Amino acid sequence: MAVTPPIAELNDRARDIFRRVVDGYLESGLPVGSKTLALAGLNLSPASIRTVLQQLEESGLLASPHTSAGRMPTDLGLRLFVDGMMQALEPSADERAQIESRAGSRGPVEEALAATTAALSGLSACAGLVMVPKREQVLRSIGFVPLSHAQALAVLVSEDGGVENRVIDLPPGVGASALVEAGNYMSATLSGLTLVQARARIDAELTQNRAALDGAARALVEQGLAVWSEDANRRPVLIVRGQGRLLDDAAAADLERVRDLLDDLEGKQEIAALLDSARAGDATRIFIGAENKLFALSGSSVIAKPFRGSDGRVVGVVGVIGPTRLNYARVVPMVDFTAATLARLMG
Repeated sequence: MAVTPPIAELNDRARDIFRRVVDGYLESGLPVGSKTLALAGLNLSPASIRTVLQQLEESGLLASPHTSAGRMPTDLGLRLFVDGMMQALEPSADERAQIESRAGSRGPVEEALAATTAALSGLSACAGLVMVPKREQVLRSIGFVPLSHAQALAVLVSEDGGVENRVIDLPPGVGASALVEAGNYMSATLSGLTLVQARARIDAELTQNRAALDGAARALVEQGLAVWSEDANRRPVLIVRGQGRLLDDAAAADLERVRDLLDDLEGKQEIAALLDSARAGDATRIFIGAENKLFALSGSSVIAKPFRGSDGRVVGVVGVIGPTRLNYARVVPMVDFTAATLARLMG
């Protein structure tokens, strides 16, 4: 990866013109030309401005698309701007209230995380991302509701109020009474245990024939717990909200890039791995464009920050993903505030 030139290498004139190009591009998504800069109050002729623009392009900070005489910042230029020139804009009272109200919604913690991420997405005009804390569910009850002679609905209720349903195929010979018997046995035996603990308890009970169950109910208990244990291992670690916000007006001219970005979001495990790399330390991490090979095609940026639980350990990462031209000055503090809000939620 190329090394970002220090700000000190830019004189005042070059720094001012560079900042104006970046600001203009981030606002409009379009390259900024010398005529536009000349009309912006610079006490320089268009020819002098073009000379500086050419110097900035030669230094790798700006690029000139083939279809335009204007310039736009490169990933290297955006990195210089974000690290050394950006003036952060703190979230407004209304924005803070929207984020906090979503985090305070009742229900399972995953729902609060998803709602908060949706609020962040709406306010930032990006897709919102959050790593779900890998907390094991503690069981309150498990029951079975008959759907047909061959299928039933397994209903798991966790201690935090979360309810999850799965359709399972019934073993031969399982009737309504076996469903009730299996549900009562599992709720009484497994309440207060995690899925891992529950699986160990059931295995021990069945192996030692301590479970007072007939053959049909026993088969149902084994199958029901197997379904939940397998599902827990596949539980998604990433919540994505607001993908549709990536399809804004400016994206219409660059649909291939947006298509690549949406493909990136479908590969959740790779995005999750990227967010996981932001867990170290407390600082907000900003991944810009091709700096990360995951976004070599889509030219996207990710802003991410870890949040901690009451014990001080990192339990997750929250952030946004969008085009490289997103409003960093506004979005970075918004991600910071959301991380702080989620830390209070997890406390």
